[in-house]
Amino acid sequence: MKILLDTNIVLDVLLAREPFVDMAKEIFILVENKELIGYLCATSVTTLHYLVGRSTNKKEADEIIEKLLTLFEVSAVTKEVLKEASKNNGLDYEDSVIYTAADYSEIDIIVTRDKKGFKESKVSVLSPNEFLAFFRVR
Repeated sequence: MKILLDTNIVLDVLLAREPFVDMAKEIFILVENKELIGYLCATSVTTLHYLVGRSTNKKEADEIIEKLLTLFEVSAVTKEVLKEASKNNGLDYEDSVIYTAADYSEIDIIVTRDKKGFKESKVSVLSPNEFLAFFRVR
């Protein structure tokens, strides 16, 4: 199974955001244990680097991104993805790019805490809680 984690899920782990960090960590562990294939959108990687760098420094941001890229695959953001995303009716272009990239990468499920931003997604969208419940019973 291939899942794509939205930026907010990764930030929950990196920033230890309560009450979300435990579920997000559980998903990271599933990826780490190769029970599923985890993806990040290329735009999420740049956003994460920026946000981590702002709260720490460039060196630490580089190290964190390196670890993430060891753990996760990356859904490419190509010209075609950007054009297709602009055709979507969603209000948030950034989310549209993420779910379009997920579709192009043949992702099975997007995991996010912002499901309303993904209403137009062709890919199934679950919250971390919904995903973990689904994963445990399959």
